[in-house]
Amino acid sequence: MILGIGSDLANIERIAATLERFGDRFRNRVFTEHEQAKANSRREVAATYAKRWAAKEACSKALGTGLRMGISWKDMAVTNLRTGQPVMYVTGWAAERLAQMTPAGHEAVIHVTLTDDHPWAQAFVVIEARPIAPSQSVAPTAQSAAT
Repeated sequence: MILGIGSDLANIERIAATLERFGDRFRNRVFTEHEQAKANSRREVAATYAKRWAAKEACSKALGTGLRMGISWKDMAVTNLRTGQPVMYVTGWAAERLAQMTPAGHEAVIHVTLTDDHPWAQAFVVIEARPIAPSQSVAPTAQSAAT
């Protein structure tokens, strides 16, 4: 069952200008250390940050809140599996919201996909509730796999 869907489109040039203007102040407010390390290891640094920005916006929309009600940018973090597949983790208020949305007897799975084509970066997030098998734990997961 789908609990939420979110999408966002970010302008890479706008993110590049923000990085140039605010530097670490912007990076540290919005992105985790892991996200910063990933972006800084890439040839297209601004595009990597823009995709993660879009993913956080899309995730907040899928959670049904947008970036309000106490959700923090760092409550949502994008990492990658060894295959390169993006994965969304939520903590803090975002994890609490995810738990509230998840029906009893289900686990939440966050699917995320990212793309960019200069000057645009785009992300889609789908939050799915899957029935839990009787032998599994009942806590919702805060990890996703891209589709």
